Amino acid sequence: MFQKSVMALAATLVLGGMAHGETAMPFALDWKFEGPAAPYFVAIDKGYFAQADLAVEITAGSGSLDAIPKVATGAFPVGFADINSLIKFLDQNPGAPVTAVMMIYDKPPFAVIGRKSLGIEAPADLAGKVLGAPPPDGAWAQFPIFAAESGLDMAEVTVEPVGFPTREPMLAEGNVAAITGFSFSSYLNLVRLGVAEDDITTLLMADYGVDLYGNAIIVNTDYAAAHPEEIKGFLGAVAKGWADAIADPAGATASLMGRNPAADAALEQRRLQLAIDANVVTDYTQANGLGGIDATRFASSLEQIATTYDFQTSPDAALYFTDAYLPVTGFALK
Repeated sequence: MFQKSVMALAATLVLGGMAHGETAMPFALDWKFEGPAAPYFVAIDKGYFAQADLAVEITAGSGSLDAIPKVATGAFPVGFADINSLIKFLDQNPGAPVTAVMMIYDKPPFAVIGRKSLGIEAPADLAGKVLGAPPPDGAWAQFPIFAAESGLDMAEVTVEPVGFPTREPMLAEGNVAAITGFSFSSYLNLVRLGVAEDDITTLLMADYGVDLYGNAIIVNTDYAAAHPEEIKGFLGAVAKGWADAIADPAGATASLMGRNPAADAALEQRRLQLAIDANVVTDYTQANGLGGIDATRFASSLEQIATTYDFQTSPDAALYFTDAYLPVTGFALK
């Protein structure tokens, strides 16, 4: 069991109000400062966080599971993480004060990325091949569901644990036939490494029966309960950042480049656009706004997780997501 009083104290020490009246709101990202992170920097540069009396500092992460313990321990009040990994974390750490409050990737970017020249064009082609998978990777965590839904026997796939920095280079060099990763990241990393685009196969797990959600804004629930208006203000600013990025990807990329000047601006703008088109702007978010989830679909996703993961206690959707800090109609995308 987590010691909530200890974490509440940690949150208070880290997150106290700043001298000029703004509340410090450290934000733990899931990954590096790449295209899909641009909307959060837009929210800083356009003053959306400041308008909510928040001083937001964004910290890069090392994988889609990375932010969960950071937020659960109170080191950060807010983060960005894979909700499916959050579900398992809460099952393994009952009482941990962390939950999701705003869905960003309505359609998850979990993917298997392979090369046609290495024989990968469909899920069945993975049989008898070597799959490179970083153990902390959110896409790898969902691979058993993808395999089950695709009729793929995992025993026929040779899985090689790889590091995030070596994942795409190993595929580019032909040392593995496919990798797991986020579609917009791995695809463009391969292009940057010189792999011809018509040689790349992207198997988006959501297109093969995986009915899961993707990354969401998560909060420390002790902090959120004590500071509900700050959380609402933070989410509203994030929504404005995303709306601006959707309307002007080039402008959003400029905000990103201010924090990562060594990046390739054209590539990162394309990465952002891929995330917008495939993961953020969906039929559901166009109809219902950004941030919320469909209860029926979420229940189905919990059932899918249970097919490959043994819950210690019966899953409870209310533990994993709350819309208490969202507007009733969701956030407009435009």
